[in-house]
Amino acid sequence: MILGIITGYMVLLLAIGIFSGRLFRGTSRDYFLASHSIGPFLLLMSVFGTTMTAFALVGSTGQAYKFGIGVYGKMASWSGLIHSLVFFLIGIKLWAFGKRYGYITQVQFFRDRFESNALGWLLFPILVLLVIPYLLIGLLGAESVMLGITKGMYPETFAATKGALPPWLTGLVISGVVLTYVSFGGLRSAVWANTFQTIVFMVTGLVAFYLISRELGGMVEASQKVLAEHPQSLHRAGAADTGKHAIGQLQFLTYLFIPLSVGMFPHLFQHWLTAKSAKAFRLTVIAHPICIMIVWVPCILIGVWATAAVMGGDLVVPLKHPPNTELAIMVRKLLDNPVLTGILTAGILAAIMSSLDSQFFCLSSMFTNDVLIHSYGKDRFTERQTIWIARAFVVLIIVVTYVLSLVAFAHKKQIFPMAVWCFSGFASLFPLVFAAVYWRRVTKHGAMASIIATFVTWLIFFVLAGGGEYLVWGMMPVAFIFAASLLALVVVSLLTQPPSEKTIDKFFPKAKATGAG
Repeated sequence: MILGIITGYMVLLLAIGIFSGRLFRGTSRDYFLASHSIGPFLLLMSVFGTTMTAFALVGSTGQAYKFGIGVYGKMASWSGLIHSLVFFLIGIKLWAFGKRYGYITQVQFFRDRFESNALGWLLFPILVLLVIPYLLIGLLGAESVMLGITKGMYPETFAATKGALPPWLTGLVISGVVLTYVSFGGLRSAVWANTFQTIVFMVTGLVAFYLISRELGGMVEASQKVLAEHPQSLHRAGAADTGKHAIGQLQFLTYLFIPLSVGMFPHLFQHWLTAKSAKAFRLTVIAHPICIMIVWVPCILIGVWATAAVMGGDLVVPLKHPPNTELAIMVRKLLDNPVLTGILTAGILAAIMSSLDSQFFCLSSMFTNDVLIHSYGKDRFTERQTIWIARAFVVLIIVVTYVLSLVAFAHKKQIFPMAVWCFSGFASLFPLVFAAVYWRRVTKHGAMASIIATFVTWLIFFVLAGGGEYLVWGMMPVAFIFAASLLALVVVSLLTQPPSEKTIDKFFPKAKATGAG
């Protein structure tokens, strides 16, 4: 029954993707940017859906189970405020430049803004390297959820995974579904699918929260059990299973840098460019924090309640369980109803897939436009050839990501720390995009210095941390990486030749006319 419902959801998702593909106009601009035709509601749903990954649902629940309610403060509270601010300050500006000058990818914008082909070649591989772990987060989340939900269902067929669907099968199905509907209609299909999936996971998330809290005797009763058995989980600095002070004040404060990452997400850049007008951003800026609260609060509380939830004397979440499976275990064991479990699992997968499609598509767009077309010239390929090249790159990227996800799963990689490192890299590049939009005096040498400083310092801290959670003097490493990026950008820009008057005229016409800096 559970697999039947999930399969039905996948079929419905494919139908929506194929239907939206019928609106495809056959041009590369429509394939990559939906011809700048997306209105306010679709923009909100697609932007929010693509930012709410397995990190937000599966990762946050597991992290709250481990470290307590302070996880909400670390990520969701800052994200709710900063994401909207970035959309307003950066997103609308980049949309205007993209529509005016025909940009499709971030690298195209930065090459043009800094009059530097070399800067594009420097930035491109770093963006790709940072997006890949983001993709892995999605597939790892899906594989972990299905492992927890289907455990014991097929003891003879899948004995190696204790009767659960193996990660290779889950990853294969998810990748295949996303590949199919993205290939049909490009970014338009991704936007429509994201909208449907965002609605599904928001509604099912609230339903799961209500049903789980009811099974635990209500929100008050569930929280009182935690307070009696694991009181640290309800304190900002508490850790559910270690007793350590996991979230100090400096750590909490420096987490504010992480949400700045949305300013440099390549897939968000492309989604911004799909907007019909600047007014389409209004709903996204206003409603995005509310949507974050609707998703994060239930997931965090479910993770906290899992530390003390007892049904028939057995812990709902066993002391030893595969990483990232806490939410799935809670759903299955507390809601002993295959129909509800199937529906809620489909909702969890919806959140995961609503990010995967945009990220797969974004990398395909970057390889097609920033490497192939940039190297050989736009006139070298017809519209039809360009679209088929992009589709081929989607296939290649999905295959590579699928293989890497199996390796990461075998090494029991935790979703939350992996996501934080990924976001730290993007967040530390935020000074680059902010300066490109608002500072006339920033130079290509300053931009390149900023990119190099970000990559080097990020790599040093990542190696020191071994890819896990890490603090420097009680602060998140992103604070130091961000500072290095900003310092390199400002100092080198002030010591090198300003950009040409042509570039100033192109990107700051009003600032030049009034003499403003």
